[in-house]
Amino acid sequence: MITFIVALSILLLLVILYLLFRIQILASIFKGSYRQDIGKSNKVNATLLLLFMVVMGGLFIWSFLDAKDDMMVPNASVHGVDIDQMFWTTMVVIGIVFVITHILLFVYSYKYQHKEGKRAFYYPHNNKVEIIWTVIPAIVMALLVFSGWKTWAKITSPAPTESVVLEIMGKQFNWMVRYPGADNKLGVTKTSLIDATNEFGIDFTDKNAMDDFMPREIHVPKGTPVLLKIRARDVIHSVFLPHFRVKMDAVPGMPTSFWFIPTKTTSEMQSETGNPEFKYELACTEVCGRGHFAMKFTLVVDEPEDYQKWLKEQKAFVKENPGVLANGGNEAGVASTAPVASN
Repeated sequence: MITFIVALSILLLLVILYLLFRIQILASIFKGSYRQDIGKSNKVNATLLLLFMVVMGGLFIWSFLDAKDDMMVPNASVHGVDIDQMFWTTMVVIGIVFVITHILLFVYSYKYQHKEGKRAFYYPHNNKVEIIWTVIPAIVMALLVFSGWKTWAKITSPAPTESVVLEIMGKQFNWMVRYPGADNKLGVTKTSLIDATNEFGIDFTDKNAMDDFMPREIHVPKGTPVLLKIRARDVIHSVFLPHFRVKMDAVPGMPTSFWFIPTKTTSEMQSETGNPEFKYELACTEVCGRGHFAMKFTLVVDEPEDYQKWLKEQKAFVKENPGVLANGGNEAGVASTAPVASN
């Protein structure tokens, strides 16, 4: 607090000194006694601007090239190729504009520096120039937007019927995942059925729910479409799988979805990155509260045969928690007599 007060006092003092300095200059101007000597400092400053452009431009290029490999994590999905291409196309376009604009900014600052006896040329309007710098950016922007729209439309198209289906639910502060079991159909959920055990709120009067299971990590097969059914239980979360170029918000009361095709198994990515401890990670990119940092979930990409083996090892939720059938799993009170399907 003391540090803040001292800093604020210094800032106020500087503001007061600046205002006094400006008042003195204005008073001199009104008296007709004000004289501004340019001297050599103007040319020195103009030269320093050019030097700044060269030095900082070189550092910018170096930092970009040095960080280029870390800008995008390795891609591991089919649609990720289109996402990466769209990203680098946009980077090239805005990069060219950025470089040209700043070169002109510094070169013109040097070229048109103040010189005694030379007045600035009054150039208020030029229709041709106005049209050029309005139409060209508009066309480029339209092409980028159209390209992005085409890519997004393809990515968000209906998932193939053979997709592996799983549900991801975000809650403060962890992810929960549910698979549909052998029938490939997720059971119905109701918020009124949510409790400490049945956190999804699954209605076990629905026969499709009887073989649903909830693993501690996500497993998906390589080369097979994967459909993520996404929802949130409390606040907005965001499903983020960077290596698969997947990002979709989890919104309370508004289910969303995203599908993708993984192209590299976890072991293949471990070899590619040279990191034997590598794991795909599901993270939350919505600042959803104090425990936001803890919202991580491991995803494993298996070869199809390994995925089938893992699938057969999973046990239905009702088998691991038989009490849910008697403790509110069935609103009608008949769930305890329902048969339990095996996986």
